[in-house]
This record gives sequence, structure tokens and C-alpha cells, in this order.
Amino acid sequence: MDRTAEISRQTKETKVKLLVNLDGTGKTTAETGVGFFDHMLDLLGRHSLIDLTAYAEGDLQVDAHHTVEDVGIVLGQALDKALGDKRGIQRYGWAMVPMDETLAQVAIDLSGRSAFVYNAKYAGGLIGNFPVELVEEFFKAFATNGKLNLHINVAYGTNNHHIAESIFKATAKALRQAVTLDPRNPDVPSTKGSLG
Repeated sequence: MDRTAEISRQTKETKVKLLVNLDGTGKTTAETGVGFFDHMLDLLGRHSLIDLTAYAEGDLQVDAHHTVEDVGIVLGQALDKALGDKRGIQRYGWAMVPMDETLAQVAIDLSGRSAFVYNAKYAGGLIGNFPVELVEEFFKAFATNGKLNLHINVAYGTNNHHIAESIFKATAKALRQAVTLDPRNPDVPSTKGSLG
């Protein structure tokens, strides 16, 4: 079963090319022009064991918003394409990940329906020069275009970098569980017989 996908997207604001392999080893290349975001994408790939290659050119002279959001859109589309009919997947995934003083909890359902819940409070608006609000924008775009339920809750934390990093790592671990093939159930994991 080939669970790979390559998606490209070009607008007046951004140009994005992204490849995923759900059965990879976590090999990641991220070149978006946004250093902190590249670091987070690296964490997402490595801890999910999904091979991820992301190239983006965006209107960074404006800000990083369009670039980060559009990578989220394309990553969601690539995940959805790579999953195919979702036959044999675990479907659900959840993780609780500490990062020093921070604890993030993430739950995922690859249901074919998008829903997004995000509860995270930051101590200030920036991580370096990266606006913290873009973490939410990225995951909202990812959940919508990946047609999945994504619930992100940060129980506590005081360091902005740690808060964001724990979210990306917890999402990676939950995603790894959800996309994994279930040796006990080769069918679509739904009483409806389909997910979507």
C-alpha cells in the first residue's frame, strides 16, 4: 500500500510544495523561510515518523501568516490524499507531552470531518519574531484540509517556546498513532463502512 502524497499550491501570496510518506522514519526537510516554523515542522515529522518535505516561498515582507497557514492547508491535503480510503488505520490518536514546565494534550480523529478545538494561553505575543497566534492558524488549516478532528489543550505552561513545542510534539505522537495500520482490523474503522 502506497501511503504517500505530493501536493503543490500557488497563490499570489505563497508557493508551497509538500511531500509526505506516512510509513516513513521521520525524515524531515522544512524550508519555509520562517526559522521557528521550520523547527516545529521538523518536530512534527520526526515524532510522528512521517517523512515530511516542505518548501515554501511567501510574502514574508508582509509577515509569516500566509506562509504558515498555506503550509497547514497543503499538509492537511497531503495527509488526506495519503490516507486514501483509510482502510486499516487506527483512526484515533492521543498524546500527553510535557516540555519542561508545560503540558500539552492532543486528541485526533481521522473521521473525514473537520473540527478544531484549541485551548492554549501564551505569556506574550511572540516566540522570537514568530507570532504565537500562527500556531493556532497552522493547526486550524491542517485540521480543516485534512478533514480531521483535532483537539489541542495546554493544561499549563509559562514559556512560549515550550508551549508551542509541546503542542507540535503531542500532535505528532497522536498523529503517529492515528495513521498506524491496525493488524487486527484491515477494514475501514467505522460502523458506516466509510470515513468521509
